[in-house]
Formats: sequence, structure tokens, C-alpha cells
Amino acid sequence: MSIRQFIKSAAGLTLAFFMIGSASAQRIGVPVPPLGDGPWIIDTAEQHKIRVSVVTRDLSHPWAIAFLPDGGMLITERPGRLRYVRDGVLDPEPITGLPALRTDGNGGLMDVALHPDFERNHFVYFTYVKPVEGGMGAPSLARGRLDGHTLANVEDLLVPDANPGNSGLSGRFMFGPDGKIYFATGGRTQDDVINVAQDPMSLRGKILRLNDDGSVPQDNPFVGRAGYRPEIYTLGHRNTLGIIVHPVTGEIWQHENGPNGGDELNIILPGRNYGWPLVSFGRHYNGTPVNVHPTREGIEPPLIFWVPAIAIAGMAVYTGDEFPAWKGNVFVGGMTEGRLPGTGHLQRVVFNSKMEEMRRESMLREFHQRIREVRQGPDGLLYLLTDEDEGALLRIEPAE
Repeated sequence: MSIRQFIKSAAGLTLAFFMIGSASAQRIGVPVPPLGDGPWIIDTAEQHKIRVSVVTRDLSHPWAIAFLPDGGMLITERPGRLRYVRDGVLDPEPITGLPALRTDGNGGLMDVALHPDFERNHFVYFTYVKPVEGGMGAPSLARGRLDGHTLANVEDLLVPDANPGNSGLSGRFMFGPDGKIYFATGGRTQDDVINVAQDPMSLRGKILRLNDDGSVPQDNPFVGRAGYRPEIYTLGHRNTLGIIVHPVTGEIWQHENGPNGGDELNIILPGRNYGWPLVSFGRHYNGTPVNVHPTREGIEPPLIFWVPAIAIAGMAVYTGDEFPAWKGNVFVGGMTEGRLPGTGHLQRVVFNSKMEEMRRESMLREFHQRIREVRQGPDGLLYLLTDEDEGALLRIEPAE
């Protein structure tokens, strides 16, 4: 089957799901049951028996994890709380000092990361939706100094141009091996056709590269180029919900949500254009195609893609010793597949030595939970966050 035939067929199937759901909203998807107490022993394709345990369940739409040097972790909750977890226990008192933020829709408190020299300077970086004039929100990068239960001296490092809605804002970021911040902003718009992700004078729909104080590195690819914001590292992104440094190759790997299909995983290269909204393997929410062909000269093609979309979120490359059969595998969360509620799950993707995809495994489908975050802990285990009203921190470990 040609790429054109494949896209037409797959997108048509996704559209059929959408039209069926539109006819009767109450018949869409699977009701999300209570998570239960666990632990659960689950058989997987290559690692076989694993144990999935609930570390804590007293979280509301948790979004991101940062592991602390003392063995604890910080967890963000989208409604605007930053929480401690130590020795498997959630501190009932949130950390104070966060700025005012907009929390309607999909916005709120998002990603969190520690400065590479955290043990000396205690800097915690985070992204949040900053309220701005006109009822809009700007997905902003900020930092503060962690002092006990308080973030002190909180300051905004970058406030991009505002979004008219409060969805598709991205907000994922990470520190690269060069010590720079790679901060992803959303290029989704209310109708998904406005070209902000391609606008070189807009910071939306981009991956931005910054120094740790928010200033612009002078070796950024567009520094000194007329008509381009110097913060831009790459452009043409829709809604980045995962960005990491691949621990083996040292490359920056990023993934983003497509519209109605077309989630994609990319290798990020400086100055490149990743296509949104000029090309996509998906369709708009009304079923119309984004483009006739999903690739174009001068646009970086994805490493892999998903049709139907899984609302991909979070990412980890497993490098530990606890799961030998998973070494080098990429784990991503899925929040909903084919736009059907109750279809969240965890996916494992296997690549060969040339970074060509070999196979995928879907896991934890029986929980029907939206998986927002996937991280490998310092203990070599995998940790997940479920993006639910009654969200949970889960741990995956060997069953024996």
C-alpha cells in the first residue's frame, strides 16, 4: 500500500470513529473505572511478569515528575499545586510560593525540572499558564529557589505570546547535555489552521533554546537573522508533550500530539522545520485532511507516527538493570486512542541499532487510565502519572 493510500485509509477510519461518537456522545469510549488498590501482576510480551503498584493516589491531574537528590520527588498538579513525595508518602501540604496561574481547560501548572547544579543552587524550574490581558494565557517558563516547603524568589524567565484558548499549550522542557534549556511551546490554534507555528516572529509552535537564566545563547541557529526570534531552535510544532535527551545517542527526542491522528516522534536538529500545520499524518477535528501528502521537501519527517493518535504524553528511554528485556526501549504514555475516552495506556517501542522501529507493545489497557507522564527513576524502576480527577503515581517493578 502506498503512503497516500495508507493515509487515506487510516484517516478515514479515525474519521469514522469521530462520526460514530458525534452521533451519540454517551456511547463513546469506555467508562473509566476506579483504579483499585493493587498491586497487579501483569504479563508483558518480552519482560513477562511485572508488578504495578500505586505509590499514592491523592493527586488531581498530575502532570510531571522531578526526582530529588535525597530520594524524594516533586510532582506537579495541573490545578496549580507542587507536591513532595518521600518514601512513597505524599506530603499533604503543597509547596507554597507559586505564581497565580490560569487553570481552565488543559492549562495550569505543567512541567518541572531541577537545575543541573540543584544541590548547590536549589533552583527548581517549572512551566505554567500565566494569565494575561484579554482573558488569554501564556505558557511561561519560571524558576524559584526551593527552601523547605517554599519556592522563594520566583521569577519568570520567558513569557511567550499568549494563546487565545487554554489547550495545546505544550509546556514541556528539559536541560540538554550542553546545560541549555529546551522549552517547547504549542502551535495549536482554535481552528488548527492559523500558521503561528510557521511564523518566525512568534514563539508559539516552537522549541526554544535558552540559557539557564532565560537569556538567548549566541549560538542559536537564528541569532542575527532578520525576521526571526533568536530564541527559536526549531519551528513547526503543534503540541509537544514529551522532550528528552536520548541517553544512548545524546540526541534530543521530542514527540507531539497530532490533531485527529498523526502523533509523531521526532529527532530534533537545530534550525529545522517539523511541518505543522503544513503537513501532518492526521486530519483536522472536523475530518478534513491537513494536507494531501504527509511529507514535503524541506520539512523534517517524523521518526515514527501514530494513526489513530494515542494523545502521546511523557517519554523515557529505559537504561536500567531491573528490566533487561527492555534495555534501550522507548516508553510513552497514551491518554486516549482514536479520540475515544477510556483508552489510555502505556506503549513500549523497540528500535534497532539504526533507530529504525521494529515493534510496539501496548500495556496497562485494562486500567483505562490516561497516562500523562513516564519516567525512569534513579532506582531503575518506571514511574507513571495518571491524568485523572483522582490521579495516581504508579510504579512498575519486576514481579519476582
